[in-house]
Amino acid sequence: MLKVAVVGATGYTGRELVEILIRHQYVRPHYLTSESYAGQKFSDVYPRFRGLCDLPLEKPDNDRLAECDFIFAALPHGTSMKMVPGLLNTGRPVVDLSGDFRLQDPGLYPVWYGYEHCHPEYLKQAVYGLPESNREKIKDARLVANPGCYPTAVQLPLAPLLAAGVAEAEDIIIDAKSGVSGAGRAARQPYHFPECTENFKAYKITGHQHIPEIEQGLAAAAGRQLKVVFTPHLVPMVRGILATIYLKIKARIAEEKIWDTFREYYDSEPFIRLLEDLPETKHVSGTNYCDIAFRLDKRSCRLIVVSAIDNLVKGAAGQAVQNMNLMLGLPETAGLLQGV
Repeated sequence: MLKVAVVGATGYTGRELVEILIRHQYVRPHYLTSESYAGQKFSDVYPRFRGLCDLPLEKPDNDRLAECDFIFAALPHGTSMKMVPGLLNTGRPVVDLSGDFRLQDPGLYPVWYGYEHCHPEYLKQAVYGLPESNREKIKDARLVANPGCYPTAVQLPLAPLLAAGVAEAEDIIIDAKSGVSGAGRAARQPYHFPECTENFKAYKITGHQHIPEIEQGLAAAAGRQLKVVFTPHLVPMVRGILATIYLKIKARIAEEKIWDTFREYYDSEPFIRLLEDLPETKHVSGTNYCDIAFRLDKRSCRLIVVSAIDNLVKGAAGQAVQNMNLMLGLPETAGLLQGV
């Protein structure tokens, strides 16, 4: 069994990583770190793991990390960029789950994240970890920037349509809803139960940090720069993302042409499900799947595409493990199909 480290193991994505790794056929969690809970066992913080993962939580130490075969960095935005260079110095491959290495242009970080990037030299060597679009580069990477949850839910349904020229690259409108776990585990008033329950709200309109990541990925698919309208919403559920996307299409594009485009792009993909029924978050909960469907509105020449993912799995930890499998030469689906 290969040994895996999770740096920042007690956040929601870290917890989800451990959940997947303990059932993985080829690897096991070996070294778990936490600044807040150092000295305790992982199962003290998450009692459901008693007898399954009783590893101690420790402060990060590069000598201990070098004992491992692979490292996940599940740290907050702004913290990860300070630590990842040291993690890479251990000689081990790294998947980073923060936003700190996703954007190719360092000038975007102060605009969208509110801080300067302290290691911009690593942005060029970081490979963007969307396997369905970047599989071959991921296999040879030392550092993979795991995509954000919203960008995953948006790029997967749109990339085939833009690459094939089926949809127009202008006037893309994205309406997306996320469960509360997307805000992380740290206690903050807007995400307390009394604030969230029986409530439904939009947030960060025009200013969400995932906008440049979405535009960067879609521009690569379309072969040109573009801008999107993106409105995220907070839904009073624990996990899941549903994205409803409105696109202009060229007149006379037939529905079968759209199906053919999706099938050609995704028929061999293990974690993409093309549906005739509309996706629902409960049908992807706890899985690494992205469910995609569409409706063609001939009256308005609009294509309405709907996708659903689990923000903690395909939008975070599951996709990170999918990337690890590719980087280590393991079966891509390893650890990601149990319980489905």
